[in-house]
Amino acid sequence: MPVYVFSCPVCNGQNELLLKLGDTAPRPCPTEACEGTATLKISRVAVKYQSFGFNQTDSLVADPERKNFDALRRKAEEISDS
Repeated sequence: MPVYVFSCPVCNGQNELLLKLGDTAPRPCPTEACEGTATLKISRVAVKYQSFGFNQTDSLVADPERKNFDALRRKAEEISDS
């Protein structure tokens, strides 16, 4: 899930929010007593990897041209359960 930075033009406040990928719609400013609307600030997006991630699953397939995604998903779920 990426960390987005939202800024409010009314109070000049900036807030970092951990949201779903693409959830960048304007939202009410979380600062108390501010009635502005916070919008996405164009910046780099930080991503927080959770669960099994890519490192453990990418090495499971020797030939990247012929990935068996069902087998890869099952193996990834097996890794995340342990």
